[in-house]
Amino acid sequence: MSSQVETETKPEIEDPEKKKKKEEKAKAKELKKLKALQKAEAAKLQAQQTSSNASKKSERKVKRDAEEENSEDFIDPETPFGEKKCLSCKMAKQYSPSAVESSWYAWWENSGFFVADSSSSKPPFVIVLPPPNVTGALHIGHALTSALQDTMIRWRRMSGFNALWVPGMDHAGIATQVVVEKKLMRERKVTRHDIGRENFVSEVWNWKNEYGGTILKQQRRMGASLDWSRECFTMDEKRSRAVTEAFVRLHKEGLIYRDLRLVNWDCVLRTAISDIEVDYEDIKVRTLLKVPGYEKPVEFGVLTSFAYPIEGGEEIVVATTRVETMLGDTAIAVHPDDERYSQFHGKFAIHPFNGRRIPIICDAILVDKNFGTGAVKITPAHDPNDFEVGKRHNLEFINIFTDDGKINSNGGPEFASMPRFKAREAVLAALKEKGLYKGAKDNEMRLGLCSRTNDVVEPLIKPQWYVSCSGIAKEALDVVMDDENRKIEIIPRQYTADWKRWLENIRDWCISRQLWWGHRVPAWYVTLEDDKMKELGAYNDHWVVARNEEEAQMEASRMFRGKNFQMSQDPDVLDTWFSAGLFPLTVLGWPDDTQDLKVFYPTSVLETGHDILFFWVARMVMLGIKLGGDVPFRKVYLHPMIRDAHGRKMSKSLGNVIDPLEVINGISLEGLHKRLEEGNLDPSELVIAKEGQKKDFPNGIAECGADALRFALVTYTAQSDRINLDIQRVVGYRQWCNKLWNAIRFAMSKLGDDYTAPMNMVPDVMPFTCQWILSVLNKAISKTVSSMDSYEFSDAASTVYSWWQFQLCDVFIEAVKPYFSSNDPEFASARKFAQDTLWVCLDNGLRLLHPFMPFVTEELWQRLPPARDCARKESIMISDYPSVVQCWTNERVEYEMDLVESTVKSLRSLRSLMPAKERHESERTCWKINHKSSLEVFECAVSKRYTSMRRPAFVLCRTEAVAEIISSHELEILTLATLSSLKVLIEGDDAPTGCSVSVVNESLSVYLKLQGALNVEAEREKLRKKMEEIRKQKEHLTQIISASGYQDKVPPRIREENVAKLSSLMQELLSFEQASQHLERDIAAEQEHH
Repeated sequence: MSSQVETETKPEIEDPEKKKKKEEKAKAKELKKLKALQKAEAAKLQAQQTSSNASKKSERKVKRDAEEENSEDFIDPETPFGEKKCLSCKMAKQYSPSAVESSWYAWWENSGFFVADSSSSKPPFVIVLPPPNVTGALHIGHALTSALQDTMIRWRRMSGFNALWVPGMDHAGIATQVVVEKKLMRERKVTRHDIGRENFVSEVWNWKNEYGGTILKQQRRMGASLDWSRECFTMDEKRSRAVTEAFVRLHKEGLIYRDLRLVNWDCVLRTAISDIEVDYEDIKVRTLLKVPGYEKPVEFGVLTSFAYPIEGGEEIVVATTRVETMLGDTAIAVHPDDERYSQFHGKFAIHPFNGRRIPIICDAILVDKNFGTGAVKITPAHDPNDFEVGKRHNLEFINIFTDDGKINSNGGPEFASMPRFKAREAVLAALKEKGLYKGAKDNEMRLGLCSRTNDVVEPLIKPQWYVSCSGIAKEALDVVMDDENRKIEIIPRQYTADWKRWLENIRDWCISRQLWWGHRVPAWYVTLEDDKMKELGAYNDHWVVARNEEEAQMEASRMFRGKNFQMSQDPDVLDTWFSAGLFPLTVLGWPDDTQDLKVFYPTSVLETGHDILFFWVARMVMLGIKLGGDVPFRKVYLHPMIRDAHGRKMSKSLGNVIDPLEVINGISLEGLHKRLEEGNLDPSELVIAKEGQKKDFPNGIAECGADALRFALVTYTAQSDRINLDIQRVVGYRQWCNKLWNAIRFAMSKLGDDYTAPMNMVPDVMPFTCQWILSVLNKAISKTVSSMDSYEFSDAASTVYSWWQFQLCDVFIEAVKPYFSSNDPEFASARKFAQDTLWVCLDNGLRLLHPFMPFVTEELWQRLPPARDCARKESIMISDYPSVVQCWTNERVEYEMDLVESTVKSLRSLRSLMPAKERHESERTCWKINHKSSLEVFECAVSKRYTSMRRPAFVLCRTEAVAEIISSHELEILTLATLSSLKVLIEGDDAPTGCSVSVVNESLSVYLKLQGALNVEAEREKLRKKMEEIRKQKEHLTQIISASGYQDKVPPRIREENVAKLSSLMQELLSFEQASQHLERDIAAEQEHH
C-alpha cells in the first residue's frame, strides 16, 4: 500500500548538548529559595545583593554535586528477556528512544496483556490486521496501519473492552513465487519447470519458514499489541481447509462456475493476474519502453493505419496501436449510420496474410463514426471491447499468442514463434511490402503493466473459474447504502460513492491463477474412456468439485455411473484475494462453529488503505454475508496514502522511500545510500535517487523512536486522501517526548521520595491554577474520547498534545513553581495541593496518551508513585482509560484563566518586540505581589524563560469585574509573564508613561515599561494596523447585518451573536483609540520634558 519538486527547507534542530546545558542550568536555578525581603527600598537592594551571593554559592554546590553523581545511577540495568523492565535509580537527564523502548514489549507479550478471552463478559472489540505479504518488509504504509490500529486497540482495551487484534500473513501467490524463482535462478541456475511442481512448492515452504514473516517481527518494534496466540497464515492447514470449503459451498450454490473469457495475462509469469496487479502508464506521444525479454526498447503511443482489401477490389482503412493483433482479426466494424461504408454492409474483407474472409459488420455500440477512419478492426480474443463485439455478432475467437507471448500457429507460418513485439515489426514490414501500410501518428494511450514483472499485460482468452457477483454484490451494496438498515459505515463518508459505483457495475470475479504456489483449485477433471478429446478441460461438464480426491472420486462415479474414467486435479491455484476475502471468518475458526467465531464475529472495524476498497474490502463483505451469515465488520476506516514531503509517490528511483525502522532507529546519509546500492536500480537511476536523498536528508535521519513515528502518522490522518510525510515533523514529536520526560523529572523532584498520591480530589478548596488544570484536563479527556469514538484520530492526538504542551507544561507547571521555590508557611497548603494536582495530571495525562505513545508512557507511568491505599494495575496498558470527573469542570475558572493567559500573551508579545539588547539583558529583580492584603517581596524562581529582564507592567481594566479577576491573579500573571511588578489600573486612572501598549480585548489593555526610549513610529504603526484590522472586521459585519433579508433568513441565535460581536469590536476599537491618545500624550510630555 502505499508512493521534480524543490526540496523544502527543514527547521533546524536544537543541539542536544546545548539543550542539555540549558536544562541543567534551569534545574540549578530552580533550587534557589524564595526569601522575604524588607519593605524599604534600601533594605530591598541589600537583600538582592545577599541573594545574589547566595545564588552563586548554591550554583557552585549544585555543580559539585553533579560531578559527584554516579553515572550508572542513570542507566537502566539489563533486563532478562520477557521480564518486567528494570529501571535506573534516577531518571536520565535526556530522553533516549532506544533506551526507553527496550524491554517493555517482550514483557507485555510474555505477561499475556495482548491476549483476548473468548469467555470474557466484557464487550468485544475486534480488528483483523490486513495480512501483509509473507515476502514483505515493513514499509511506511504498514507503519500507518499499525499505528492507527494499535491506537484503537489499546484505547478500547483500557476502556473495558475484550480487545482482540488478530495477526496474520498472506501467502502472496505471485509475489512469493517470483521471489523463489529468482532465488533458484540466482543460486542454482534452474527454473521451476526444471525441478517440477512438487519440488518447487517444497522450495517455497522452505523459503517461507526461513525468511517469511519478517514483517510480523517488525510489527513488534512498532509496539503493535497483537494477540500472537492467534497468529495465522493464509496457507496453514486450518485456513487451507476453510478456502476449500468456501469454494465447494459457493460452487454448489451455482456462484462459482468455469468459463472461457478474456483475462489479464502476464507472459513472464504465464498466469492471469487481477486488476489490482495491473499498473497503468499514461503515454502521451511516441515512447520507447523497456519490456522484459527484449534487448531493444519497444515503441508505444503510435497509431498505425493500414488497409484491408475488400472482395470486389476496393479497400477499407483501419487503425490500431497493436498492429500485431491483426493476425487474429475476425471482423471489421462500422457504424450502421455511416454513409461512407454503407456499400460495404454484408461484404467481406480478405486477410492479407492468410486469406481469411473477414465480415464487415455494423455495431453502433462500439463504433464512433466521428473517430479515426470510422472503421474498427475486431480481434475478439485479444481486446476487451472486441470480445464483447465477438459475443454480440457470434464471431470467431482466434488466439494468436502462446502463454509466453510468442505468435502461435494461428498467426501463420510467416510469424509463428516470434515474440509478440518482434512480430509487430515483422507485420509492419509485411504490410508495407504489400502496399497496405497507410502511415502512423502519435497516439495518447494507457498501457497496462504487471506490477510484479513490469511486463506489458496481454489480454488473452482462457478458461478460468469465476465467482458470480451480481447477487452478492447487491447485498454488499445494501448493507452500506440502505439508510434504514445500514450495517456497515464507511469512514470517510466520501468513499461510499465509490463503493456504490463499483458494486453497481461489478463484473464476475476471475479467481484462478496459473501458478504453482497457492491454494490448489479443488476441482478434478474427469476424462472418460470414450471421450474423443482427451485434453484437460475439453468438456466443461466433466468437472467435479470436491473437498478432497476421495470425495471427488465418489462424485465422479455418481455422475458417470458405469463408465471408465481417469481424474486429474486442476493445476491452477486460487487468486490470493479469494483467501484474503475469507480472512475475517477463517482467523476466527470458520467453517467450524468455534467459540471465537460466536464471540468475535462480526469484527468491529476494518482499517486499511482506500486503494483496496474494492479488491479486498468489498470481497470480504460479499463472502462474509454469504458464508458467515453477517457482515464481517461494522465499520470500515480508510486511511490516506503516504507520499513524501513534496507530495510525490514514494519510489526507489527517486530515493524518497522511507523505511519506518530507519526513522525509529536513525540512519546516516551514507546508510541511506548503501540501501539504494543494495537494490536493483540501474546506474542512472541510482545517481538521481542518491541526489534526492541528499536533498531531503542531508544529515541522514535522526533517531526518532516508535512513539514519535506513531504519533506523527496518527496526526497526519486529517490530510484527506493522502499524507505528505515530512520527517522533520516526526523529529519534532521526538523532541516533544523529551518535554514529557522533563515534566516527569520535575514532578519527581517536587513530589519527593515519601509522597503518596491522593485517592480523590476536591477542587473547590484548591488554588486557582490547580482548579483550572483539572477543569481543562476534563475537557481534554472528553474531546479525546469523543474524537476516538468518531474515528477522528488526528483530532484526538492533537487534543492530547495541546493539553500536555500548552496547558500542563507551558502554564500549570510554570505557574506552580513559586509554591515549590519558597518555604513560606503561607505556601504550604498550596504546595501540597500543587503536588496532588501534578500527580493526578501526570497519571491521567500518561494514560490519555498511552494508546498513541505506548513505550514512553509506560516507562514514565511506572516511575510515578501509586495512589494511596489503592492496588495499581501492573501496566499502564491494562489500566483504565481516563474518564470525565464532573466535579472538576469549572467554567468560571477557565474563563478567568483565559483572561490571564490573554494578558500574559500580550505582555510577552510586547517584550518580544523590544530591541534585542533590552530583551536579552539579564538583571536581578524582584516581584511585588499583593498577597493576602500584605505586601511581600519574593525572589524569582527562575526557569528557562525567566532569563529575560524583568519589568514592571500595568493593566488597564475597563470594568470592575475584569479588574477584580486580574487583581486576584497577580501571582499567575507575574510568574508567567516574567514581571517585576504589576499594577492594576481602572478607567479614569492616568495611563503610565514610557510604556509599550497592547489592547488585549475591549475590556483590557496592558502596558510594559521600557528601559530605553519609546520607538514612537513603531508604536504608532502597530496601533494603526490593529485599528485598521478591527475597522475592516466591523465594516464587514455591519454589511452582513444590513443586508437585504438578513432578519428573515438568519436564525435569531446567529443574529444575537453578531450583535454581541459588533458591540465587542466597537468597544475594542474605542480601546485602541484611547491607547493611541495615551501614546500621543506620552510623546508630548516627553518632548515637553526635553
